[in-house]
Amino acid sequence: MRDPLSALSDAFTAFLFGKVETTRLPVRTSTGQAQAVYLPTAAPGLGDSGVIIGREVYSGKGYIYDPFQLYGQQLPAPHWLVLGESGNGKSALEKTYVLRQLRFRDRQVVVLDAQGEDGVGEWNLIAQELGLTPIRLDPTSALNGGIRLNPLDPAITTTGQLALLRTIIEVAMGRGLDERSGFALKVAHAYVNETITDRQPVLTDIVDQLRHPEPESAEAMNVDIDDVRAWGLDVALVLDRLVDGDLRGMFDGPTSFGIDLDAPLIVFDLSHIDRNSIAMPILMAIVGVWLEHTWIRPDRKKRIFLVEEAWHIINSPFVAQLFQRLLKFGRRLGLSFVAVVHHLSDVVDGAAAREAAAILKMASTRTIYAQKADEARATGRVLGLPRWAVEIIPTLTPGIAVWDVNGNVQVVKHLITEAERPLVFTDRAMTESSATDLLPEDVRAADLEAEQRAARIEHQQRLNESSESTVA
Repeated sequence: MRDPLSALSDAFTAFLFGKVETTRLPVRTSTGQAQAVYLPTAAPGLGDSGVIIGREVYSGKGYIYDPFQLYGQQLPAPHWLVLGESGNGKSALEKTYVLRQLRFRDRQVVVLDAQGEDGVGEWNLIAQELGLTPIRLDPTSALNGGIRLNPLDPAITTTGQLALLRTIIEVAMGRGLDERSGFALKVAHAYVNETITDRQPVLTDIVDQLRHPEPESAEAMNVDIDDVRAWGLDVALVLDRLVDGDLRGMFDGPTSFGIDLDAPLIVFDLSHIDRNSIAMPILMAIVGVWLEHTWIRPDRKKRIFLVEEAWHIINSPFVAQLFQRLLKFGRRLGLSFVAVVHHLSDVVDGAAAREAAAILKMASTRTIYAQKADEARATGRVLGLPRWAVEIIPTLTPGIAVWDVNGNVQVVKHLITEAERPLVFTDRAMTESSATDLLPEDVRAADLEAEQRAARIEHQQRLNESSESTVA
């Protein structure tokens, strides 16, 4: 028992000064029992200025993203990579993102639409809603009044024209031009530009000059005229494919009248082009250079260049180099490049692995939808994702993705308004749409509640792992 005098002294002291602290014995417990000490937390968002994407799954907070607002502070580059298998919501994200960006007056978007059915691309509905006509490149209709893009359009600088011609030839040949072939092309291009002044020069003019070079071109280098003709033969054969081969009509004439490069949304409909043919990277190269010299200019506009099926670009070393230059050039002019790819292995294991790595490095924003476990692990290694994010990717439901914005990794549920829904989920885009987003409202609400419940469980498991590692 305590000494009565000590008890009386403590009681008197407590009466005068209030209760005194008591010494408590230490309590031994497990991390599972002590987890209530660590209250659930969520990573901070990206600010409140920009485009609303949806809701951060763990906290329920709104998720807002805009590369132009974040550039220079939280983002070293405004470029964005979107990954994921079909049917998980990539298409819905792209379209709603563009529609919401276009609400800002200083925004302009170019889309390379490589997918579609029923004779039109996926973006046809959105273009119609905005009162715009897609630029539909189609070899079958080019000869009958279809759209043409002239690689020798005077709107492209002379240097740009020559660079474009070289890229087209290198893509088609699958190798770089040697010095002799490059010389033959250069002198043919120079002669055509100097002599044809009453109209737009066209590819046919280049082909004719390669087949019949001028004596002056040989004399300038003190070589025989037959040598110059031989050096340009392979180049002429490649360009002839654009003039009289399976790609004829699209590039062998003056640029079609009425193409509005000042419209807020420009859609290049490539759905009629065989995705697996050499035509697709050639077309990408032509559009890329054409945009670089006729569309991108320092006028304080913020531009978005969205490319679907982007592996057609990154898999070709020559086209990848072209777009790599475009990305570097665009950073000074407010250009955000958005590449949409199904699998990262499509590009990192391709022929242009080095160029692909450079482009991926410039993409400071990465959005990853559901992938198989092995693909998710490979993606995590290449992109440097945290372990918990890699583990959750195979379990993601449609519409939910892991967002990595320069190391700020969060899980985000993309939300779509009723006004956007008819434009986003079309019959032609069913392979990209989320089945849950097409259900009645009550079913969608129940599904969302289940997703949030699963997310809370996952979050708590991560907290437990963190606590256990701290105790250890």
